[in-house]
Amino acid sequence: MIKILLSGCCGKMGNAIVNLAKECDDIEIVAGVDAFPKAMEFPVFKSFDKVTVKPDVIVDFSNISVLDNLLEFALSKKTPILVATTGFGDKEIEKIKDAAKKIPVFFTANMSLGINVLCSLAKRAADILGGDFDIEIVEKHHNKKLDAPSGTAIMLANAINLVFEDTYSYEYDRHSKRLARPKNEIGIHSVRGGTIVGEHEVIFAGHEEVITLSHSAQSKGVFASGAIAAARFLSTATPGLYDMNDIIGK
Repeated sequence: MIKILLSGCCGKMGNAIVNLAKECDDIEIVAGVDAFPKAMEFPVFKSFDKVTVKPDVIVDFSNISVLDNLLEFALSKKTPILVATTGFGDKEIEKIKDAAKKIPVFFTANMSLGINVLCSLAKRAADILGGDFDIEIVEKHHNKKLDAPSGTAIMLANAINLVFEDTYSYEYDRHSKRLARPKNEIGIHSVRGGTIVGEHEVIFAGHEEVITLSHSAQSKGVFASGAIAAARFLSTATPGLYDMNDIIGK
């Protein structure tokens, strides 16, 4: 049995993971951490310094403000950790990478298997099409999402940019510019509204033809499934930095 400490357990993603874990014979949520705790079928602590259980894996879908305490707890307990929270800056990402030198760390902007397949397809398309097609990314999420653009949109852009040896710049806002679109950029656009779970499109616009690769999440269950798969992976992993590619084998 893999014992999970769920950070952000009282949020929507936390609840999705709790519900899915009930259907798994090898997964048990033994405790949770949440800044706004509520009664659940396992003990919920308001902060990591209050936790009294020793989990096998920590799964985090919380807030970027929790990172320091999260990493401190994981390192002190030598516990593998899945960091699925988005919106981190370069400084925070470096802290995550440093932690991975001592414990197994699974760090990704999106836990969906489909999104990671989309990422691979986008890289392949960029490799084939080269610089002859303009590249635009459109992401849509619910009106409660705090960060924009989404971590997934940045993940997609970074993957494509690797094909071009990181020579492309990212354009988030064209409204103040009266310039023709340069070739070596990736446009990234955010839409926020209603209860959209998550939609991403990668558009390759060429001469008289357009190729669009897209993914639409119908519920948060797709991310919960990925989190459970990552927890299983982490339970036997050695120290290092991992992502969905280590699960899908790409």
